[in-house]
Amino acid sequence: MKKQIFPAVFILVFAAELIALIVFAVKSPDFSQDTVAVNEVLQSVTQDFGDMQNHTSVNGLDYVVLDGDGAILFKTRAGLTETENDAIKHRDTLLHITIGGVTVGRVIIYNDGAEALQAQKNTTVLLMSAATAVQCAICVLYAAYLYGTVLRPFGKLKTFAARIAGGNLDVPLEMDRHNLFGAFTESFDIMRSELKKARIAEAQANASKKELVAKLSHDIKTPVASIKAVSEVGLAVAADDRDRANYSRIIGKADQINTLVTNLFTATLEELQQLIVTVTSVPCGEIVKLLENADYFCRARIGGVPQCLVYADALRLQQVFDNIFANSYKYAGTDIQVSAELDGDFLNIVIEDGGGGVPQEEIPVLKEKFRRGGNSAGTDGAGLGLYISDYFMKEMRGGLNVENGRRGLRVTVSLLLCGKT
Repeated sequence: MKKQIFPAVFILVFAAELIALIVFAVKSPDFSQDTVAVNEVLQSVTQDFGDMQNHTSVNGLDYVVLDGDGAILFKTRAGLTETENDAIKHRDTLLHITIGGVTVGRVIIYNDGAEALQAQKNTTVLLMSAATAVQCAICVLYAAYLYGTVLRPFGKLKTFAARIAGGNLDVPLEMDRHNLFGAFTESFDIMRSELKKARIAEAQANASKKELVAKLSHDIKTPVASIKAVSEVGLAVAADDRDRANYSRIIGKADQINTLVTNLFTATLEELQQLIVTVTSVPCGEIVKLLENADYFCRARIGGVPQCLVYADALRLQQVFDNIFANSYKYAGTDIQVSAELDGDFLNIVIEDGGGGVPQEEIPVLKEKFRRGGNSAGTDGAGLGLYISDYFMKEMRGGLNVENGRRGLRVTVSLLLCGKT
């Protein structure tokens, strides 16, 4: 019912204005005089012409009595037309006073038609102004009503939609059942609640999958370790060169499988926020051992490391070196050169193979998750090694830089020196 009050009142006021305009336009002003009243004035003046000082008006008409010379003998009120010329201009009624067949004077009966018309105009203007004021008030009230029932709730919906788009599903939508959007806003909040439930269910499902991958990755490492151990025993007791070569290949493949599983396990733990990097002081001699452990094909030429202490997690740094060496052997298959030098606050370990590198446009994406170079076709891998290594180095306040060197792909591992920040 409230929604119909403002339009109904507005239409009624507009109709009243329209009717008033039509009436004013159609109605013709009446400037005619009442002939009976005019005759009464003429007769009364004629009778009292000799003694106009004692003359009184017989009806409501305004008039002026002039003698034969145009002098004023009587007038009903001030401000009336006093000459014949002015009377003609004003369209007043001009009558001759005749006594005994002789014209002795004139009566000018005032024509009040112009004043009546002006009064009518004034009344019309006043009514139109009042109607316009009422319409303006109705418009203001209706605008306030629309703002309160449409625009403001719509603004809340807009803000709410922005929060939903941004992923904020916790803040409920304030509802007002008394406005036009009451049921609409309730539906939106129901949608928010259902989206939140779906988001929670999705997160739980993803967490379960990642936990399963982490468990499987851990379980796979046990038989792989057994295969490697048996192969190492076989390599030690083999008397034939062919058998030793086969055992060596088995050991290499076991190391590759172990590296891939470790990367998958590590990436899963990172997403589960269970990946821990503990930074301590590591001496340079420990770094050499880590490099030698990573060189499972024993093809690397490892130079000396300057005497220093660095901030690092030995376990995670071993994973970094393992990933870099595994990538070089897997994609380049050449000897590896390893050098170390001090550069300001960092110790840079430079590892470079002889495989010719990768296209320059692929360099920026090599450290991204699940991204591999164009030379990886037909080669096992998940694209996690450099991604995880870069993550570890950032956690150790160091860095990992990948570029094309003189011989092949060059990876620089930067370790922060102790005593530096």
